[in-house]
Amino acid sequence: MNASGQEWIERIRIPADHPSLPGHFPGEPVVAGVILLDRLAALLEREGRGVIKRIAAVKFRAPLLPGEEAELQVAVTLGQVRFRVLRNPEILASGEAELA
Repeated sequence: MNASGQEWIERIRIPADHPSLPGHFPGEPVVAGVILLDRLAALLEREGRGVIKRIAAVKFRAPLLPGEEAELQVAVTLGQVRFRVLRNPEILASGEAELA
């Protein structure tokens, strides 16, 4: 994703029994965007990069369905984070954030 800094790729799958799914949306559940952002925050903390101070931009382009596998791509350069969530070649979400 970038020419310098650190990059991570993590496979993610939100199980069909995740507690947020029944309310998002009843009868046709999709993974809430906040769950994807939580996975981003957890990856950054686990890798010792700190916590997100601010999400500068995020765009949700297509839904992730329960049980589907996706790829979280994260690049950090000088406290700036760029991320994408992909299912095969399709970009489901992308954005930028700042670290505290």
